[in-house]
Amino acid sequence: MINKGQNLMSTRFNYDRLVELYAQYDMTPSASEVQGMLTGLIATGSDAKSNDLMTLMSDLAYDGQGLPVELENLLQQQAEEIEHSLGDEDLGYRLLLPEDTAPLSDRLSALAGWVNAFLVGYGVNQENMTNLSGDLKEAIEDMVELAKIEFTDDGDEEEERAYTEIVEYLRVSAMMCYAELGRNELPANQPPKILH
Repeated sequence: MINKGQNLMSTRFNYDRLVELYAQYDMTPSASEVQGMLTGLIATGSDAKSNDLMTLMSDLAYDGQGLPVELENLLQQQAEEIEHSLGDEDLGYRLLLPEDTAPLSDRLSALAGWVNAFLVGYGVNQENMTNLSGDLKEAIEDMVELAKIEFTDDGDEEEERAYTEIVEYLRVSAMMCYAELGRNELPANQPPKILH
């Protein structure tokens, strides 16, 4: 049974719908990359409701230009949904990727984009890994390795299984990152970073 939260996230922030919406604003990053970036930022301490987050997204995803109001509102809603789902074990965070009916090559490409974008968001708030738990440090190191892989699509069952396992691993890793480094952990005296 799908609870209301999961249904809301899957319909409001459906991959195909966001691809269309972002295309209207000539966003350079893909829908998966935008979610990965937002997730990396929020999981490491950025407040989903802050203006600072939108400034960062303007710098990282919109060539430093001012975000159109409608796009900013969309990103703000998506950020708040990400923050809620990262912290709510019942709702459960989900990576924004093409549907399982899409060609595996498309899904692998989106997955690679998500990993790279997550690491960009992660890197804004986390400059080193010395204070991370062993599990989170390993997860981030795995993501760095995944980001280097040239994914191939043989289209066989083994590839599908590997894809599903990687998606689940990344989902759990993002939630673990938020649990360990989420905004409540950010020191009050640490100023937000602006990338101008």
